[in-house]
Amino acid sequence: MRSIKLRRLSPSPGIGVSLTPDTSMNMLSQHEVEKLCDTSQGGLHEIFRNSALAVLTCGDETDDTIAFFSRYANFDIALEQRDRGVKLELINAPSSAFVDGEIIQGIKEHLFSVLRDIIYVHNEMQHNGKFNVLTSKGITNAIFHILRNAKIIKSVEEPHLVVCWGGHSISDVEYRYAKVVGYQLGLRSMDICTGCGPGAMKGPMKGANIAHAKQRIKNGRYLGLTEPGIIAAEAPNPIVNDLVIMPDIEKRLEAFVRVGHGFVVFPGGVGTTEEILYLLGILLHPDNADVPFPLIFTGPRGSTKYFKSIDAFIKNTLGPKAAQRYQIITDNPERVAAEMKKGIQRVREFRKETRDAFYFNWHLTIDHEFQKPFDPTHVSMEKLNLHADQPIHLLAANLRRAFSGIVAGNVKSQALNAIVKDGPFKIHGDPAIMKLMDELLHSFIAQNRMKIDQQNYKPCYEIIA
Repeated sequence: MRSIKLRRLSPSPGIGVSLTPDTSMNMLSQHEVEKLCDTSQGGLHEIFRNSALAVLTCGDETDDTIAFFSRYANFDIALEQRDRGVKLELINAPSSAFVDGEIIQGIKEHLFSVLRDIIYVHNEMQHNGKFNVLTSKGITNAIFHILRNAKIIKSVEEPHLVVCWGGHSISDVEYRYAKVVGYQLGLRSMDICTGCGPGAMKGPMKGANIAHAKQRIKNGRYLGLTEPGIIAAEAPNPIVNDLVIMPDIEKRLEAFVRVGHGFVVFPGGVGTTEEILYLLGILLHPDNADVPFPLIFTGPRGSTKYFKSIDAFIKNTLGPKAAQRYQIITDNPERVAAEMKKGIQRVREFRKETRDAFYFNWHLTIDHEFQKPFDPTHVSMEKLNLHADQPIHLLAANLRRAFSGIVAGNVKSQALNAIVKDGPFKIHGDPAIMKLMDELLHSFIAQNRMKIDQQNYKPCYEIIA
């Protein structure tokens, strides 16, 4: 037996806790273990440690990642290779992850999901020639293999997976509404996929879980898709029973549109706007004009102002064709679910006609501009092409990047540190587009939609017309 362990830290209730996987990750090579623990190779251990910490602090709702990691500075994780498989040792783990000295089962499963995805992506994709992630087809192929390795791909199932997007800092009224929508979807035997965090990502799963119990559906799926840079701000909620950590935000977004059969968007902030722009940009590609893709914006009656702002921004930047790709339904969960069921039936018929898979949307064209990882820095944010003299779907791609940068500046530690050092991101572009963007962002601030800790919010960006 060979063991690779990390430095032990000061004693705490969590020290010495060893975990073994129940069904998977029990056969890793010594080479894989060494790569995982080698902090000199791309900071792999730091990514693993931070993602594991987010899983262990499920229910700790915050989006101040600097304060979050400072609070648990003494936490660490060790990996031990044994003849019978691998073990995880938690060092100074948060006590909230345990009940009577035993780790909560869902948290344990999520920990090994993190281990599985970090190792697979690092060893199989980044450090051999098996996948060409420099091409559009290569990226899509890599995403398929990540999902298949995580056993997300279910080849025999009929289309019934609804992706739900929305903010993690929504109001109580909006959260309860999201639960009712999820309940109505669940009554119609639909499964739920979200970004796996709190708020509008948790509500639909909770509602669907109750509906599935009523319908005696024992294999209901609550799929959570996340990525290392955002997991601390949107830690997996307890209902998620399938968790996948994608390598970056772009692959996470593509995974949503490849596996989802219909989309419901609840109120949110800049992150939700980023997701909307990503999806609409794909649907505006000429190759996708005839692809059925049910997309519904919904919320309680009090969210009408929010959706009016989003609708106006889309129409004035991307035009009426973009607005034709979605419905806005407020204060009517039953209608949302009924319309989604009809929309997914059209998806089923289309995929049968085109002989596309039910489990992965191969037919959809995704421009390479939507797949390239975007690193939001002061330089890259300032260089964004936010002008109207380009194809509409490419304008959507660049607008998406702008909102992605603001998300990073709000919650991701690397961007937060850069802003502390060099000031807010500067965003340039067409004066008309900048005015619309500035108005939309100000409406998010006024409606307390920028961060959970809205009271002390200071904009991480500066709009320059």
